[in-house]
Amino acid sequence: MPAAVPTPIDRHSQPDAAGHFGPFGGVYVPETLMTALEELGAAYAAAKADPAYVAELSHHLKEFAGRPTELYFAERLTAHCGGAKIYFKREDLLHTGAHKINNALGQVLLALRMGKKRIIAETGAGQHGVATAAVCAKFGLQCVIYMGAVDMDRQSLNVFRMRLMGAEVRGVESGQKTLKDAVNEAMRDWVTNVRDTHYILGSALGAHPYPMMVRDFHRVIGQEAKAQLLAREGRLPDEIVACVGGGSNAIGVFFDFLEEPSVKLIGVEAGGRGIVRGEHAARFEGGKLGVLQGSKTYILQNPDGQIELTHSVSAGLDYAAIGPEHAYYRDIGRINYAYACDDEVMEVFQLVSRLEGIIPALESTHALVEGIKRAKVLPKDKLVLINLSGRGDKDVNQVAKMLGVTLK
Repeated sequence: MPAAVPTPIDRHSQPDAAGHFGPFGGVYVPETLMTALEELGAAYAAAKADPAYVAELSHHLKEFAGRPTELYFAERLTAHCGGAKIYFKREDLLHTGAHKINNALGQVLLALRMGKKRIIAETGAGQHGVATAAVCAKFGLQCVIYMGAVDMDRQSLNVFRMRLMGAEVRGVESGQKTLKDAVNEAMRDWVTNVRDTHYILGSALGAHPYPMMVRDFHRVIGQEAKAQLLAREGRLPDEIVACVGGGSNAIGVFFDFLEEPSVKLIGVEAGGRGIVRGEHAARFEGGKLGVLQGSKTYILQNPDGQIELTHSVSAGLDYAAIGPEHAYYRDIGRINYAYACDDEVMEVFQLVSRLEGIIPALESTHALVEGIKRAKVLPKDKLVLINLSGRGDKDVNQVAKMLGVTLK
C-alpha cells in the first residue's frame, strides 16, 4: 500500500446517500428491516442537526462517560523502543472501560427520540455489552445482550457486570459461538420486535446508516487527539495506530486525519495463530468481497461463499468481516493495514503493563504491537499515536490462564 494519499480525500463525501463507501457498504437486509433502517436514518439526520441533541450528548459524554480522555506520553516505553515518541490516546479511562460508551450514549439518545423502550445489542469481548447495559440502566430501558457462549466463558467478568446493571445476557450456542453468531441472533430479535426495539450495533459494521453513525459517534476520539497533540507538541503525529475488528475505534481516531496526507494511518487486525485458514481474523489477508450481516465488504470466506472460522486471543477482534469504510480507504491506499499474532500480543500485553503501569485490553494490544514496531524504526523526532481503545481488566483471568498462573 502507498504511504501517501494518491488523490485528495473529501472525508465528508463518504458514504453516499445509499450508504456506499465506494463499492462497499450499502443495505443488504430483509425487507422487514428496511422501514426500521429508514426510520433510524431519518432520526439520526434530524438529531445531528438539532443543537439540543448535540448538547445533550456532549453533556452525557462529559458527565457520565468521562470525556475528554487524556493524551499520555509513554515515556518508559519510548525509551525501551529507542526511536519515535509514543503517545497513547487513553480511551481506556472512559466509564465502562473502553471507547464503546461513545456510541452507546449516542444511540440510546436516538432510541429515546424514536420512542423505543427496548434495547438489544451484540457483544464479543463484552465492552459494548457493558456500555449498552450501563446506558440502559441510566435511562431506565429494557436491555438484552447477545453474546457467543465461547466469549461468555472467556469474558465472564463482563457477563457479570452486564447482569449487575440489569441487562439480560443471552448466550448464543450456534455456529462458532462468537461475535458473528451473536450479531446473527441480535438481528433475528430485531426483525421480530422491530416496532418497539432499537438495535445498538456496536461497531462500524452492518447496513447503512450504522457504519456512518457509529463512526460519527467515535469521531470525538480523533478530534480530541488532534487538538491535544497540537497543544502538546505543536504539530500532528507522523503515524496513528489502532486495532481493527469491525473498526469503530480505528475509524474514530483516523477520521479527522484522513485529509492530512503527512499522517500515516495503520489499522491492525488479528493475526491469531498465523495466516492460515481458520486460525486468524485478518480480513485483508485472504478475505474476499462479499456480503455479511447487511453490508458489502471484505470477508473471510471459502470458495463457496461460506464464512470461514476465525480465531483471535481477543474476543473483540474475532470477526469475519471488516467495516466497509475501512475496506474503502484501504483500497484507495489511504489507510494501511497490518496484523498482530497472539504470541506477539501476549508478550506486549505484559511489556506495557510492566513499563507503563497500564494494563491494556487484548484488542488494544494488537495496536501496541504494531505501534512498538513502528516506533523502533522511526527517528526520535517522529511521533506515533496509539489509540488505547480499552483497558485490560476484563482480560486478566484469560491471560493468567494462558500463562499458567493460578489466581487465588
